[in-house]
Formats: sequence, structure tokens, C-alpha cells
Amino acid sequence: MSALAPRRGGVIGGPEELDRILWRLARELQERHPGGDRVTLCGIATRGVHLAARLAGLVEAQGGGHWLAVSLDTGPFRDDNPRVPGAGVPGTAPLPPAGRAAIDQRVVVLVDDVLFHGRTARAALVALAGLGRPLAVELLVLVDRGHRELPLRATYVGRNLPTRVDERVRVRLRECDGEDSITLAREEPE
Repeated sequence: MSALAPRRGGVIGGPEELDRILWRLARELQERHPGGDRVTLCGIATRGVHLAARLAGLVEAQGGGHWLAVSLDTGPFRDDNPRVPGAGVPGTAPLPPAGRAAIDQRVVVLVDDVLFHGRTARAALVALAGLGRPLAVELLVLVDRGHRELPLRATYVGRNLPTRVDERVRVRLRECDGEDSITLAREEPE
């Protein structure tokens, strides 16, 4: 694992670092769930959707078979800033309301870019409860920055990045941002 960036912020990782992290996470998924025939990678909108699709492709490239990757919009289920239902991510295949086959009696791996307070993961659990009954639910995050407000912990972590509350971790992905990077910046007061 590479060294942490200096506290003043900046680029934590570029495309090569992101590729290494995703490759390792795909390997961890395969080791825990050989074959993946009962696993659904459920990407949390927005960047989690693209990460889930990449992970599914990497698992396949590593000889792990075909894994189901779907998207989940947690916006309507958030307790801090709810969104209108159906305001999903353009160009992704959302998990349909009748998507029980992708959930019921399957291991659902929620995929997100950054784990901070845990509110998005909580909203994803609420959304899943309305869709079906998973065999188990796991959480995979690219970056865990700490500062949890809820008793949640990721099953798979690409990178632990201790931060201060006034710092912001930003993940950019080529599919939606035009580049791959992880940056740390100090939030400016409004």
C-alpha cells in the first residue's frame, strides 16, 4: 500500500493506483465468493455504479466468471438530503422495482466510492429492504475516510485514508468525470 499524501492535500492516487486497488478488490471478491453465481454487485449511484461495472469486468478478466452488476439510487432513502425517486444515473441499468431476482437469496455487495459518515450505506440498506431479501449484504468501498456516525463497517476497503472532518476526499472516474483520480482537499468555509 502506498504512503499517505501530505496533510495539505492533493492527488492521493492516479489511474495506476486506482487500477491496482480495483484489481486487488476484484481478487478479494473472487476469493470470498468463488464463481460469483449467487453474488450481485450493487453499485450505489453515481460512482459506485461505474466501480461495480469495472469490478465485474475485472473479475471476469481474472477468470472468475460473469458477475451480475446493477445500480441502486439511494437518493430517495437518504435522511439528510432526499432526492426524487427515479433521478438515477444516465446510461446505467437501474435495479428495477421488481428486481427481486437480483436480490433474493443472493449475496449483495454494495459498492460505493467513499465511506464517510455511513449515511449512504444506511440508505442503501433501506432501499434493499424494499426490494427483496438478500442472503447477505456486504459493503465494498474504494476509500474509507473514517468519521462514522452510524455503526457500519465495510467488508472490503480499497484504501483507508484517515482524514480530518474539514477535508474532502474526491474520487473521479473516467466514465463520468473524464479521468481517474483520488484527491484530498481542505474544504473552504462558505
